[in-house]
Amino acid sequence: MRTRQASRDARRAREFEAFVAGAAGRLLQTATLLTAEPPDGNPRARRLLTLALAHTYACWDLARGEDPYDGARRYLAARFARGAWYRYGGVVRSRTRPAGPLAPLTPRERLILVLRLYEGVAEQQTAALLGLPVEHVRAVCDRATATLLHPPRVPASTTAEVAPS
Repeated sequence: MRTRQASRDARRAREFEAFVAGAAGRLLQTATLLTAEPPDGNPRARRLLTLALAHTYACWDLARGEDPYDGARRYLAARFARGAWYRYGGVVRSRTRPAGPLAPLTPRERLILVLRLYEGVAEQQTAALLGLPVEHVRAVCDRATATLLHPPRVPASTTAEVAPS
């Protein structure tokens, strides 16, 4: 009896290790894009990844037949959305200015843009995951894409420097 249990536990550990070896890099990149941190300094993204992988491992036996990457990605997105809600009072605005490539976007815009364009999740699935109408997901994704492609212009300096005579 103990031998079978030990064998199952060892197989589960090997399967999960193989999953992590293949998926952790992409999930970390997704988390880094969501948090808009620079790739070389991303403690919030690493924490999100750790929580998503821990949740995936805890549910490993229950998720037979399902894609573990999809489950980890869903958990990562939900955890980010929940964290942004509690940290900033809503997923729409941010108090800090992140430094990553998606820094001009709000947390909600980053979440939808990363799910739709980087992860390739369909509009309907993104809307269902976030509890939003499909039209809203489409509009936010379009607005975020436009913001990244055509960033707002920085206003010119209001003080003119005059060369001494």
